[in-house]
Amino acid sequence: MAKLYIITGPAGVGKSTISNEIAKLSSKSALIEGDEIYHQVVGGYVSAWLPGNHLDMFWKVSLDTIETYLNAGYDVVFNYIIGNKDLSRFDIFNDYEKKFVVLITDEKTIMERDKLRPEDCQMKERCIILLNNFKEDNYDDKYYLDTSKLSIEESVKEIEENNKYKF
Repeated sequence: MAKLYIITGPAGVGKSTISNEIAKLSSKSALIEGDEIYHQVVGGYVSAWLPGNHLDMFWKVSLDTIETYLNAGYDVVFNYIIGNKDLSRFDIFNDYEKKFVVLITDEKTIMERDKLRPEDCQMKERCIILLNNFKEDNYDDKYYLDTSKLSIEESVKEIEENNKYKF
């Protein structure tokens, strides 16, 4: 049976890197980067945190894409900045094994990682704001994974082997 991994956390925490490594573990998998779907809109683009955004369209496309891959037997790794209020959107996939992980790190590490991005992609102080939002968003504590002192490989192993992330 196909599996769904939902990876979230603030910008710069390692969502893309860790998601890519998880997807590589399966012989039949799809990696869906939520940012890539959100940025498909060109005319009428509005940042996700501003009024008039196109989040409703984003969620329809994302969930339809996830469903298509799962139904075809692919393991799916989806990453995006997902608020606690958005978790119920994934209830439609209750027939599949699902894991949900909120990646966090310390402020120093997240700022160092942000500086490794191209200048036009750096979030700077917004990384800290998002980090604090994720810490305060009332997710069940079991879903948090602090990657501050973990390698990419250790983070992936923790997600893959620990059943506490099932939901």
